[in-house]
Amino acid sequence: MDSSKYTSRLLEKAVNEFSRLPGIGRKTALRLVLHLLRQDVSESESLADSLLQLRKEIHHCKICHNISDQEICQVCSNPDRDRSLICVVENIRDVMAIESTQQYRGVYHVLGGILSPMDGIGPANLTVGSLAERAMTGEVKEVILALSATMEGDATNFFIYRKLADSSVKITTLARGVAVGDELEFTDEITLGRSLLNRTLFEESIRKP
Repeated sequence: MDSSKYTSRLLEKAVNEFSRLPGIGRKTALRLVLHLLRQDVSESESLADSLLQLRKEIHHCKICHNISDQEICQVCSNPDRDRSLICVVENIRDVMAIESTQQYRGVYHVLGGILSPMDGIGPANLTVGSLAERAMTGEVKEVILALSATMEGDATNFFIYRKLADSSVKITTLARGVAVGDELEFTDEITLGRSLLNRTLFEESIRKP
């Protein structure tokens, strides 16, 4: 949209900021900004305050790297969770997807992404190092690789498998109820739950026929 069409510099600036968000084009950004202008000032203030509080006070759990209000997240600090079982996921959306199944009582490890050379994401950008440290403590018995069934997800699974090769932990992966190419967060709860319960040894998934 041509900036000359804007009748307000402040309006244009707000649209520019909204359009920087993923999946938000300039037309959608303009629609959102105009919606805010129609609301009471208190609504905009509440939104602004929540965003500022989020950025200033949010933590990443010191143990699993999940997003949390505290230094240790609710899952890691819950005494009823099984700490011998770690489920490795890409991000908090996958944690939420697995929690919604109510089929998992272990803890998590959030990688913060998956290997993707095209996007400039390499091993140094992921939290695999701290995962290896957790696996070496002797407390962990099984690591579940619960990444999306994509080429990038499979490559990351194999990288982690090799990284944990010297540990004594059992390494498993989701059963292929999750279709190849599917993102974990978009898999329905029943399918995801069954894939967790019917997980298999990772080494079996990479054996040559």
